[in-house]
Amino acid sequence: MMFWRSVVFKLWFTFLLLISIVLFILTVMLLEYFQQYHSDQTKKGLSNTAGKIAKIMEQYDSEVGVEIAWNLLDQSTGAAILKTSKEMVVSPNSSSKMISTDYLLKNKKLSEVLTESKPKIVTTDTPNHNKDQLVIVGVPILKNGKAAGAVFIYQSIEVLNETKKSTTKFIVLAAVVAVILTTIFAFFLLTRITAPLRKMREAAFELARGNFDTKVPIMTQDEIGELSIAFNEMAKRLNFNINALSEEKEQLGNILSGMADGVITFNKNGSLIITNPPAEKFLQHWHYEQARIQMDEQVPRQVKDLFHLAVTTGEEQLDEIKMEGRYWVIIVSPLYNKERIRGAIAVIRDMTEERQLDKLRIDFIANVSHELRTPISMLQGYSEAIVDDIAESEEEKKEMAQIIYDESLRMGRLVNELLDLARMEAGHLELLTEEVELRSFLQKVARKFYALAREKEVNLDVHSIESDQYYQMDPDRMEQVLTNIIDNCIRHTPAKGDVHITCKTDENGVYWQIKDTGVGISEEDLPFIFERFYKADKARTRGNSGTGLGLAIAKNIVEAHKGQISVHSKYGQGTTFFIYLPRNGEYN
Repeated sequence: MMFWRSVVFKLWFTFLLLISIVLFILTVMLLEYFQQYHSDQTKKGLSNTAGKIAKIMEQYDSEVGVEIAWNLLDQSTGAAILKTSKEMVVSPNSSSKMISTDYLLKNKKLSEVLTESKPKIVTTDTPNHNKDQLVIVGVPILKNGKAAGAVFIYQSIEVLNETKKSTTKFIVLAAVVAVILTTIFAFFLLTRITAPLRKMREAAFELARGNFDTKVPIMTQDEIGELSIAFNEMAKRLNFNINALSEEKEQLGNILSGMADGVITFNKNGSLIITNPPAEKFLQHWHYEQARIQMDEQVPRQVKDLFHLAVTTGEEQLDEIKMEGRYWVIIVSPLYNKERIRGAIAVIRDMTEERQLDKLRIDFIANVSHELRTPISMLQGYSEAIVDDIAESEEEKKEMAQIIYDESLRMGRLVNELLDLARMEAGHLELLTEEVELRSFLQKVARKFYALAREKEVNLDVHSIESDQYYQMDPDRMEQVLTNIIDNCIRHTPAKGDVHITCKTDENGVYWQIKDTGVGISEEDLPFIFERFYKADKARTRGNSGTGLGLAIAKNIVEAHKGQISVHSKYGQGTTFFIYLPRNGEYN
């Protein structure tokens, strides 16, 4: 801090200014007093001397009286004895050019000494006009009660000025000494005052930095000491309140993080204040959907409109949003600060699973019936053809028997996949884990699809990590997962398209990404692709279609590894599958 901005400087400057003003006024008054006093004393002394000389001149003859008179004068005083109107004797230390008979008699007041026989005191300019002034005292020499002459004693005002200068120097010296002593005393006093204040300032900065255990030492028992006690008590209470608020905030954060519903709070201007993980997931879905559109909004327009309605009307607003095939129910309620609306809170609930369950409950029997009806019908039809001897040649009978065999295998695979899926969903899936070298594992899986990719004219591109990267997992099950996903990506990517497979690791786990440039998945189908018997392409023939259980089984295998599988897709722009397996998973 600059010195002139400090309290010490301000108080010192205030003291100094106050003392300077007081000394200035006192000096002016003393100088005026001393000047008047010296003037009065000088005039009184001149009058006494002039009176003595006049008495002497009345008693003695002129020569003896003059000699005696000159002995009464000092060096700074001059005298003129007017014997007649034309004869005047001037003291030896006075110039005759300075005082003349005409000069004395032409002065109206001085001439009254002779005419009125009364003493007079006059302050007038010198005869040579050199900007100097004289104090002249005139006393009549009486003979028989009348003025026979006069004694004029004069002294220069410069003598009084010299006295005034000496007095001024003395007062200024006293003022300087007073200022120095005052400064020393003020700094001593202010240091005693400001030292605790500096301690409190440092403690305040520590509080601002979050160190609430700071205490101010109590150096005195006066008001500053009481202020230090109050500061320490304030810091103690502030520390207690901050800890209480932190605990309450942490508890609120844990509650928000643990909620299944998304929560978004807005201020009065509509800016986001707090979001919890489910709400962030909702916003991520929205941002992904709007990736190719330049956005200035933080939340979807529908949510913003609900916010404005809630803030304007003060009533709860409800709406439903469909996004990337998922269904979200939005409830926006105003937040009050006493009687004023200070913002709003939006509760977001993902209703996709409920909608899926409703749909699956309706479609499950139909899907199972559809998958079983066709092979059963074919088994029944070709069996009847063989029994009724419709097939005339052995070759036709073998062909029909082969079809019956293939359909029975297909029905067997369907039943086995249903049993596997049921066992997985019941938590009875056993993983045979081992340390797997990831690069060779991925290359092994990819080699199975190079022929299919060439047949489909699809570019299969694999970006793997460096060798010597291991992960503990069930290789057969994970191969089943990757095989199912890569097969789907290749079969749904048109000629000249691309399928990119990427694998990377970090300290948290392993990440697989399978991305294609195929037809993509429609928004209404996207939430259901991991469900049993669900097929996004309703027009696929039986030769290109599976049972609809592959992705459901893949999801259960990944979740058995404590991992996550997800998909992002836009119809006509391709599909991306993400698989994450954590390193700290414990597999049973």
